[in-house]
Amino acid sequence: MTHRSVHLPVAAQPSLDALVDLGVRTEELGFERAWLPETWGRDAVTTLSLIAERTSEVGIGTSIANVYSRSPTLVGQTAATLQEASDGRFRLGLGPSGPAVIENWHGVDFERPLRRTREYVDIVRKVVAGDPVNYDGDVFDLRGFRLRCDPPETAPPIDVTGMGPKAVELAGRFADGWHGLMLTQDGLEERLGDLERGADLGDRDPSDVDVSLLLTCCALEDGAEARRLATQHVGFYIGGMGTFYRDALARQGYEDVAHEVHDAWNDDDREHALSLVREELIDDLVCAGTPDEVADKLASWEAVDGLDEISVGLPRSANREQIDETLSAVAPENR
Repeated sequence: MTHRSVHLPVAAQPSLDALVDLGVRTEELGFERAWLPETWGRDAVTTLSLIAERTSEVGIGTSIANVYSRSPTLVGQTAATLQEASDGRFRLGLGPSGPAVIENWHGVDFERPLRRTREYVDIVRKVVAGDPVNYDGDVFDLRGFRLRCDPPETAPPIDVTGMGPKAVELAGRFADGWHGLMLTQDGLEERLGDLERGADLGDRDPSDVDVSLLLTCCALEDGAEARRLATQHVGFYIGGMGTFYRDALARQGYEDVAHEVHDAWNDDDREHALSLVREELIDDLVCAGTPDEVADKLASWEAVDGLDEISVGLPRSANREQIDETLSAVAPENR
């Protein structure tokens, strides 16, 4: 059975305590894991530490921590510490993020994202295993140190994200899991083919790579409001996050609408940009509507062969009441 987790919302949260409380709520509702994205708001390490302290069963993880703002050895130290803090419930999600965040927020050139991600995984594995970190890579040259404390009894799994064919192929070759996002069902199935090809190249069984999909959901009795929130969310990602998501949708058959929405958004005509987000696109990308409508859509996603986990995301403008209503509607016990 496909697991259900929660991709905690970083927008519209009034306080750290409110965000941590949502992590606690994921445990109360029976979700598999609370994933936290790290963007330009509250940092993942502090937030996940507090969630680990206030819960006892739910898994915690980063989805994603970027591979530019911290050194790979620091990420390894963090992974080892969060694994200890959570009594073995931590899972590390890594990825390059995108040029808009990396260059404009962190001030780092978005260079060699795939190679950099691969080297991070290699180095973090050495750190959490307690091995000497002697590494001669294309990006990193490290030697002479190892983790100063005891390594975790069980090393945390390391997942990577990726949207393009080569990125997903690399996940199949070397990661413990792959996180997909902003995908239609056809797009997901195409990327799963890339994952299988990568696993074959790495002489691995594709079933050994956990596949998690971030799927935005909004289940409200007011189905029209749910779709409005979903439309605003999709429009923001196409228009307001550089060209990353625009290009991903273009690869999935939505080239015209992706470029139209992106151009209108960046011409500061956001109302027009949102009007260009087609109903068909919302139906293909997210689960939004009444609770019954969302339940039917989720069931169709869970029927996709090769998908191990759906990480329920929330529209970025949803308020706490709407978040609670959605999470309650899509909780595992309500399948």
